[in-house]
Amino acid sequence: MKTRDFISRLPGFGSLARSLVGVALALALAACSTGNSTPVAGAADASSAIPVETATVSQQSITANYSGTASLEAVGEAQVVAKASGIVLKLLVEEGMYVKRGQLLAQLDDDAASNKLAQATANLRKAQASYDKAEKGFALKITPKADYDSMRYDLEAQKAIVAGAQLDVSYTRILAPIDGVIAKRSVKVGNLVQINQALFDIVDLDRLQAVLNVPERDLDTLKAGQSVVMQVDALGGRSFEGMIARIAPVIDAASGTFRATCEFRDTTRTLKPGMFGRIEVAYDQRHDALVVPRNAITEEDGETSVFVVEPAPATAPAVAGKSAPAKEPAPRFVAKRRVVKLGYAEDDRVEVRDGIHQGERVITLGRNAVRDGTQVQVLADGKAALAATATAQLAGLHR
Repeated sequence: MKTRDFISRLPGFGSLARSLVGVALALALAACSTGNSTPVAGAADASSAIPVETATVSQQSITANYSGTASLEAVGEAQVVAKASGIVLKLLVEEGMYVKRGQLLAQLDDDAASNKLAQATANLRKAQASYDKAEKGFALKITPKADYDSMRYDLEAQKAIVAGAQLDVSYTRILAPIDGVIAKRSVKVGNLVQINQALFDIVDLDRLQAVLNVPERDLDTLKAGQSVVMQVDALGGRSFEGMIARIAPVIDAASGTFRATCEFRDTTRTLKPGMFGRIEVAYDQRHDALVVPRNAITEEDGETSVFVVEPAPATAPAVAGKSAPAKEPAPRFVAKRRVVKLGYAEDDRVEVRDGIHQGERVITLGRNAVRDGTQVQVLADGKAALAATATAQLAGLHR
């Protein structure tokens, strides 16, 4: 009998064969599973990483600014009113015209005032003649002293009446009290005006001011003489330079603010009273500040922080066998939360005075989706900056 037939007839041969076949299949599956373990884990890690964008922490110059809004007011402004009643005979200026101090703006009817002046002048001559006669008589001791004194007082009174009449005549000529632009004309030719009636508004456009209501915490920050820049929306965001003319010595208890008056001199007269502008006061500057984008800053649990992208801790890659060399794993990164201390802020940039270092990368887009230790996938803008760090780590792993 052949050996093969003999073995096949042994008791329990069928169950033994099936057991051996099962063991062989299990070993084969285990070997396959061991060889593919690293790629599967890598795929899982890649799929769970949060995509983020980053920016580099760099040294830059940054300026500390105080920003506020205010409307412009004219420093020099005058309302011209009638000092005498009468009919307007002439109007020599119109709205928008520039006038100089003392320039004739309008002429009122002066007939009544001129008649009073003529009468007062005639009475003055009469009083002068009487006084001269009394003076000679008093010198010759013919005229009593009481009569002499009366004549002298009458002469002085008449001189005052003439001066008043001359003033009334001058009031019929409406003159500009200041240099400026006619902002408003309130009368027409032929109108009868009364004393104290408004005739013109004159505004000096060369000097304008804007008042900022500044919180009291900035009382030591703003000083008289500091330069300011104002952007006016009505002029397409055009900027105008000025300075802080004065700081109010008191703080308003109701609002907790103080007044900072800024003055602007615009020789082109482009600025107009009433225009609304945004004012910035640059009160300090740092030339070597560590700066990050504003959108990298996170406020959480009463702390200010950023997320810094760092290479993930290195692990030795699994080897499938001697026949198939191990593949170099792709760089992996994690987000690390850093509590930071902020300094000045300018536009979309913020100074960080403690907590990070120059050259590190902070998460700008996607920071709300990560936590400390979260694995992240750095998008194209940050991959090049992180490649050197990851390559150095992997090189040390395969030595």
